Amino acid sequence: MEKVLGLGGVFIRAKNPVILSDWYRDKLGVDSPNQQVWHQSAGPCVFAPFPEKSEEFSAKKQWMLNFRVADLDAMVAQLREHGVDVAINDEEDPTLGRFARLTDPEDNPIELWEPPAA
Repeated sequence: MEKVLGLGGVFIRAKNPVILSDWYRDKLGVDSPNQQVWHQSAGPCVFAPFPEKSEEFSAKKQWMLNFRVADLDAMVAQLREHGVDVAINDEEDPTLGRFARLTDPEDNPIELWEPPAA
């Protein structure tokens, strides 16, 4: 069976695409989709449909972005310095790693994930 190689892109509707693209570039370092292709670091990626009644994120949204980070504490500190409200999950799972939650300016859910050290 032929298999996909990984994510080729994430496309979302936005009330103001320019402002939202700028926010992702300025706050999370995701290159603006209108300027160039974002070259990600190689690493694990999870594709997991959640049950319809899941409480993992708002029932108003059909999806949640999960970004892999090298240093969760540094990323959270950086976001907070820019006025972004971020909640760290205090429960660290040695097999899964650490997580934090935030939303973008259009209230889309984002999870930051620091995988466990190899």
